[in-house]
Amino acid sequence: MSEGTRWRRSAARSERNQRAAGTPDPILGMQNNTTRGFLWSDVETRTLLTIWGEQDIQVALDGHFRNSFVYRDVARRLAATGFERTPEQCRVRIKSLKRQFLLAKEGNIRNNGQYHKICKFYDAMENILSNRPVLDPQEFMDSGTGGDDTADCLEEEGEDPHDPYSENMGDFHRPAETEVKLEYPTVPIPIPIKVTVGNNGSSVRPHPSSQPTSTLTSSPLAPGPLTSGRAKRPKKRRANFPLEKLMEQFLEQSAQAEEGFYRVEEQRLQAEDRRREAEHARELQTLQMLGQMFSSISSAQPPSAASSHRNEPPAPPRAFPRGSASPSGPRGPPTHLRRTPPHPTADWPQQQSQQLPSDPQALGMDEETLSLVRTIVPALTSKKHKGQDGRIGIIGGCQEYTGAPYFAAISALKVGADLSHVFCTREAAIVIKSYSPELIVHPVLDSPNALEEIDKWLPRLHSLVVGPGLGRDEGLLRTAKEVIEKCKARDIPIIIDADGLWLVAQQPSVIQGYQKAILTPNFMEFTRLYEALHQEPLDGSDRRRSVLQLSGALGNVTVLLKGEQDLISDGRRVLTCGLRGSGRRCGGQGDLLSGSLGALAHWAFSATPPSRSVSPALLAAFGACALTKQCNSQAFQTHGRATTTSDMIQEIGPAFRKLFES
Repeated sequence: MSEGTRWRRSAARSERNQRAAGTPDPILGMQNNTTRGFLWSDVETRTLLTIWGEQDIQVALDGHFRNSFVYRDVARRLAATGFERTPEQCRVRIKSLKRQFLLAKEGNIRNNGQYHKICKFYDAMENILSNRPVLDPQEFMDSGTGGDDTADCLEEEGEDPHDPYSENMGDFHRPAETEVKLEYPTVPIPIPIKVTVGNNGSSVRPHPSSQPTSTLTSSPLAPGPLTSGRAKRPKKRRANFPLEKLMEQFLEQSAQAEEGFYRVEEQRLQAEDRRREAEHARELQTLQMLGQMFSSISSAQPPSAASSHRNEPPAPPRAFPRGSASPSGPRGPPTHLRRTPPHPTADWPQQQSQQLPSDPQALGMDEETLSLVRTIVPALTSKKHKGQDGRIGIIGGCQEYTGAPYFAAISALKVGADLSHVFCTREAAIVIKSYSPELIVHPVLDSPNALEEIDKWLPRLHSLVVGPGLGRDEGLLRTAKEVIEKCKARDIPIIIDADGLWLVAQQPSVIQGYQKAILTPNFMEFTRLYEALHQEPLDGSDRRRSVLQLSGALGNVTVLLKGEQDLISDGRRVLTCGLRGSGRRCGGQGDLLSGSLGALAHWAFSATPPSRSVSPALLAAFGACALTKQCNSQAFQTHGRATTTSDMIQEIGPAFRKLFES
């Protein structure tokens, strides 16, 4: 009888004696709560390994299939040290430690001795298992195989399917593999056995190995002729499919397919955008050609026909009801000058009345002033260097307002300036920079040494726009005031808009008498400035007179009052920009005007020879007003009520060519 068998019998005998004597077994009491304390501390785990590594325990475990009594004794010895655990918990913990050890040992071979650091008890397990037979790692990587067991029998190498803590119980955590268990039912098939009689009269049965390997095993429920005594149940066969690898491949293929779909969709959208832009350009070109053709036809009418028409008596005027259209069409320009809108809408007559005729004088514009604006536009030649046509600075841009400085800076570039610098706060810099890579963004406006940082760039700038998105923070307004003083000392043209006008209303002396300053208020901002300087309410009935008075009160500073008809005054005269835009007003149009005015102001003050009849500031302001209204009109023809400032910026190039280069 082996030592392990004797040990098992002695353990069973002591258990029966305890039951007969009525002595309560603490281990049996703990089995009622198998999930109690499933987390093991390091001290408790090392104590368990010490007990499990004892010689008698290892001898009892080797070569035995049933080991419930062994783990009962391990649990009793562990309880004697002060740690109460059930035999099942001890078995599961030992199995988890074996799995960790084998994984760490396998990784130790692959990764040059670094992987064993993950297993805390690697050395202890190495000392215990080094004296045992070599273990198969796949035995612990799989779910485990084993035969049937009774309620009192625990398998050391098997795995309880009802144990919720049999996976990932140790400190070494790894993703649990999903396993597919395949059970093959056994079908009882009678196998005929031939019994032969030998020479000595004894019956001889054929050896089981001589039977065909393709025959199925007999049913385990009823012993067949080849089995005697207790029938053995077949082991459960389990197949371990690498579902994690399959899932990873599936996810990778899904991600690649999704990425390819988005790539194709992006290409399709880009092609659609290019198609729409080309179609829009063709429509504009066709409309311009039609307008020029009709204009040439009307101007080339024979004088005889005109004299014959003059000799005819004039036809009496026909009266039409108020609000109704005449038979020839809606009121407005002559029929041959009207353009068919690309997208007809319900308010088509109103849109037609706002189209731009070929002759600027028909809209109340001063043709002489418009021709003077054309003279300040620099020619495009290959002899110029970068920055010669304008380096514009924008003071503005805070956390709340990031669009206004972008609109002003990009408008200056679209008009023809070479470089645009935006001096903004740190929070707004990243946002503004993300709008366009063409802008040079300086996140210095809210820094302690903001004035020194901006002053380094002032000698390189040709004009400065103060106010778009500046906000009304006292620190930012104070920095803006100091920058304006620096620009005045360097004789740099200054355009003040938006929150910069709030600063001027609070402290008019900051801009008082500076002839290269241009203010661009709307009606509300104009009212605030007028009342701050005159200390009396504004009389809105005569705006021309009010604009003239405000400019004179500021020391003949140029003031541009934005409205349905823009009024521009330098304290001596008033210009009116009668170009009609549209009924659509949206945020950012004033920023487009101030940015384009920054470029035009540089061209006007640096033009040679300067105009003697109109000041450079008036010319620049008049050109910016005409350009903004023309952009608004062209964008409205395409987008209607959906027109935004971004749509107007896209029209700067065509509108500039139509006004100043045609």
